[in-house]
Amino acid sequence: MDILYFAWVRERIGVPRETVTTEAKTVNELVQELIAKEERYAAAFADISALRVALDQDLSDFDAPLDGVREVAFFPPMTGG
Repeated sequence: MDILYFAWVRERIGVPRETVTTEAKTVNELVQELIAKEERYAAAFADISALRVALDQDLSDFDAPLDGVREVAFFPPMTGG
């Protein structure tokens, strides 16, 4: 599964994307796996209420299942202007 990181999430983790193998069934479980890997992930995901997630380029929520998902993107909320 490809994971993409944008804006300050990318800055805290240090890479724009990575490919991971996961046993996670939901986005929340994936986040917990990432947090357990390294401190930089814990810093990036310290407050998931400040994040949005997209699964295969469709906005989703952190309770969403990952079955069949190829790409997960994490990013801060966006504002128009």
